[in-house]
Amino acid sequence: MTTIIDKAKSAMGMSSDSTTTVAGHPIHKIGYGLMGLTWRASPPSQSQSFATMKAALNAGSNFWNGGEIYGNADRNSLHLLQEYFTEYPSDVNKVLISIKGGSVPNGVKPDGSAENTRRSIQECICVLGKAGKKLDIWESARVDPETPIEITMRSAKEFVDRGELGGIALSECSAETIRRASKVTKIEAVEVELSLWETTIFDNGVASTCAELGIPIVAYAPLSRGFLTGQIRKYEDLPENDMRRHLPRFSKENFGQNIKLVEELEKIAKKQGCTPGQVGVSWILAKSGSQGMPTFIPTPGSTTVERVKENMVSIELSENDVKEIDGLLESVEISGDRYAANMNGLVFGLFYDD
Repeated sequence: MTTIIDKAKSAMGMSSDSTTTVAGHPIHKIGYGLMGLTWRASPPSQSQSFATMKAALNAGSNFWNGGEIYGNADRNSLHLLQEYFTEYPSDVNKVLISIKGGSVPNGVKPDGSAENTRRSIQECICVLGKAGKKLDIWESARVDPETPIEITMRSAKEFVDRGELGGIALSECSAETIRRASKVTKIEAVEVELSLWETTIFDNGVASTCAELGIPIVAYAPLSRGFLTGQIRKYEDLPENDMRRHLPRFSKENFGQNIKLVEELEKIAKKQGCTPGQVGVSWILAKSGSQGMPTFIPTPGSTTVERVKENMVSIELSENDVKEIDGLLESVEISGDRYAANMNGLVFGLFYDD
């Protein structure tokens, strides 16, 4: 018997065996991160970006995560998406778009004021609207330490109530922020970093709070910004203008310690007959919805067709496989913060609400 949800999945190019939903839309278990297509010193060409985006959709990935902050006011994820949907109008209704916004224009400093929240959402709506695409989800990219989250959420909710915005999400927030925001409006998703080298949400209440409230977690950087792929063996492998050179975990003093995780992961991948990155993504999927955890949606980013195809492959991990990987995480200590000092203070919304 064909159900309404089956028909919806069919319309979005999905098989009926997928059960994950965000903002009422059925999505593939693996999403796609757009950051690398516009936010780097030398972004890929439009034709390469289009080919990669099309490959992601063809592989089933219909939840795309971008940002108003991924670039600048003249060129960011929004503009690339507008160009893509103008070129491929038949894909408009096949993809669920989530955009991080709410920072100061042309910057990453959060500004959750009512005025800037409205500016950010309206800008997203206008740019995407030129290609006939509705803004499905707007995310508060970081928690503004100077503005109560209730103000940000109430301002965003105005657009939902008018039917101009599909839903609201949070990013890099604390458990308390999630609870407070949820009292103002429905939170469709929470985006936080989760990977084999970043599991803080298991201990700080974010994962358990999302599970309690039925909120899916969008796991960004599931490949640890490429570290888990094994393509980077030493600090010097990073290009001179690569932003990862400024991240403590990639620094010369921490690289040697952190590469141990990859070396051990490669042994597990060899036994599984897959790549280390595929083990990393599959581990997140194995944790999804198990043992009191919420739904996890990993969103690996890719700038090439070959890489996106690799990232969309998941393997079935047994309970013993997961235990082996968990044991590895306990045995290898990760050195260094996720971000440099000026940004690290903004993770998990540790200012205003705690």
